[in-house]
Amino acid sequence: MMKLYGFGPTRSLRAIWGLKELGVEFEFIPVNLQAGEHQRPDFLALNPAGKVPVLVDGDLVLTESAAIVLYLAEKYPEKGLMPTRLQERGQVYRWVMFAMTELEQPLWRITKHTFLFPEHKRIPQDVDLAREEFTAMASVLERHMNGRQFIVGDRITAADCVTAYLMDWANEQQLLEVLPNLKAYLQRMYQRSTAPQRIAEAFASIRAA
Repeated sequence: MMKLYGFGPTRSLRAIWGLKELGVEFEFIPVNLQAGEHQRPDFLALNPAGKVPVLVDGDLVLTESAAIVLYLAEKYPEKGLMPTRLQERGQVYRWVMFAMTELEQPLWRITKHTFLFPEHKRIPQDVDLAREEFTAMASVLERHMNGRQFIVGDRITAADCVTAYLMDWANEQQLLEVLPNLKAYLQRMYQRSTAPQRIAEAFASIRAA
């Protein structure tokens, strides 16, 4: 059975989404970041970067949440998370890369400068710039989603598993108010029975623990 190492409201949710869409059995192994478990030697042996998620599938150890989703989609082609037509697969790769480079990076900067960094290292101006950058790039996806249910084709793909999590992250920052297509997309995606926890729910579960 595959193992997924992860923690709460992190990008582990993205990998969980892919696994749940595929209906694959897996063992979830929590790595408590707050307790520093990601810096233990046994975990660093899996991912020297000390980050979650990490997928272990037999002899394969795979890091980076988007890579995990793409790997799973390729491993189970009959499940349809990766289109069979090359042109559509190319579009999946395109939008996954767009999500990771153009959408996730400004969200990550906002999070670091409002939450993760100690106060003396936070730069408020960088938050403002990152919000502008996200809105500009999300507007590209907003136009693409006009009249669409999913990012590529007429069914969910790996691109959706990667991107929907980011839309929830952006919504937590009130960045979707001017992006109605993406806000509706966010709601549709999290209405799926296979959707993971919302980020806010995952945070709440950590506080309650």
